[in-house]
Amino acid sequence: MTRKDTPPSAPAFVPPPVLERAGDLLSRYDVLFCDVWGVLHNGHRAFTAACEALHRFRAKGGTVILVSNAPTPKDNVARMLDACDVPRNVWDDLVASGDIALHHIEEKGYTRVFCVGPRDRDGTTFKRVLGKAAKLDKADAILCTGLNDDLTETADDYRPMLEEALALRLPLVCANPDLVVDVGGRHYICAGAIADLYERMDGDVFWAGKPHASAYDTAHRAAAAIRGNTTPRKRVLVIGDSLRTDLKGAEAAGLDAIFVASGIHRDETMGTKTLSADKLGVLFAPPAPPAIAVMPALAW
Repeated sequence: MTRKDTPPSAPAFVPPPVLERAGDLLSRYDVLFCDVWGVLHNGHRAFTAACEALHRFRAKGGTVILVSNAPTPKDNVARMLDACDVPRNVWDDLVASGDIALHHIEEKGYTRVFCVGPRDRDGTTFKRVLGKAAKLDKADAILCTGLNDDLTETADDYRPMLEEALALRLPLVCANPDLVVDVGGRHYICAGAIADLYERMDGDVFWAGKPHASAYDTAHRAAAAIRGNTTPRKRVLVIGDSLRTDLKGAEAAGLDAIFVASGIHRDETMGTKTLSADKLGVLFAPPAPPAIAVMPALAW
């Protein structure tokens, strides 16, 4: 091969730029699809600067759709936000994985559903299933909202049940694709871990939420209903703290994204007090989904 025929080398990888303030950047967009947990609150309290940023965006005519992988209907998510002191004036509508899962069950016509998840937390979701609760060997499908006990169990504790479900060829509807959630600095295993195990066992899984198309497609429809028209994708921005769900979903949908580093990936991005350029370089190295900017926390 001659020098003339030598293929050009790939451009050197450069991590996304770090911003402390996003007001100018946010002003370039008409619609925000914003994650909830890790961006707006930590499970206990709201992040004041993030809430202020969304409020200012809406005051300038923007539309904010909160997109949550919470395995519960959106009215329950709204009450959770109230409990964390997230003001109602920072968002226009909510998309919740629980609603997407329930819609899928209705659309598929599943009439007997085997439910997996904590009844005290997700009882509302289970009560809204149109089909009847059924034992596993009598079910049409499994609805999984989480682990029955996320303090002591792991996904592998469900392997025997999943093996039986696989033999019965039951589809599993995952109402929360997250693998883990950060609550006040502690990680808890989510329904996505069980669904991921079932899929690796060759089980049939419907993922209700990010990063799958079900989430941002639903968010686009919600924004169009509010604004009276469909917003071009180049005018829609995703904000999230998870590469696997928020940013991967944005990449698949052809949307720009801001990554909030102090959420679920904080141990992989933060130095002793500030963002680590070296850690960001490792985290965002290809084939990781891209971000147009990284922020320690969302702020205008």
